[in-house]
Amino acid sequence: MHPGTREALDALARALEALGGVRALWVAGSLATGDHHPGVSDLDLVAWVERPPDRDALTALHRRLDDGAAHGLGLGCQYADDATLADPATSCPTWTHGALVDRTVSGVTRAELVRHGWSVLGPAPATVLPAVSDDDVRAAARAEVTGYWAMAARHPRWFRDPVLAELALTGMARARHELATGQLLTKSAAIDRAAAPERLRELLRRRRAGEEVAGWPRSRAA
Repeated sequence: MHPGTREALDALARALEALGGVRALWVAGSLATGDHHPGVSDLDLVAWVERPPDRDALTALHRRLDDGAAHGLGLGCQYADDATLADPATSCPTWTHGALVDRTVSGVTRAELVRHGWSVLGPAPATVLPAVSDDDVRAAARAEVTGYWAMAARHPRWFRDPVLAELALTGMARARHELATGQLLTKSAAIDRAAAPERLRELLRRRRAGEEVAGWPRSRAA
């Protein structure tokens, strides 16, 4: 693990211990699945809490981290209590991209936690969350496609943003694989399966490696 990533995780763990009411801090996303690229990948975390934390205190905590140990790392964390963990439709406070919003802990995140996740604080996620079957993974992939991506498809101008266009190409490849097999697929592996010309896949590989890539086809992507 990159030293800066470890420092950010430890800083968040210390801050949450000081805040109180946190039972565990779990790692999901690319860091859990072994596909994390420092400076490119976000840090996707889930905290298991006794009760929803004070939103002002949570915002202040994350702003300090974003300005300090987690600067530039895209550290995000969901704060899920027992009700949220028991009901996938229940939303919880979520720090993401510099703002506190309310989101559900998605089926894909739950699958990442159970199958690959590990703990910074407290018990491992697989000892707390229910088992995730292949059919559960298929249902999670279907929910991603028919939910957010179906909405995004009605807003083609959004895809002039290279980040969203990249996420769409890898997201669809991951969903196709997950629907067919019931197994999770990393973003890096999804690039080779993206429904795109090889030239575009090579741009995706270079962006994933952290290169500054010019010539992204904004209009064509939209």
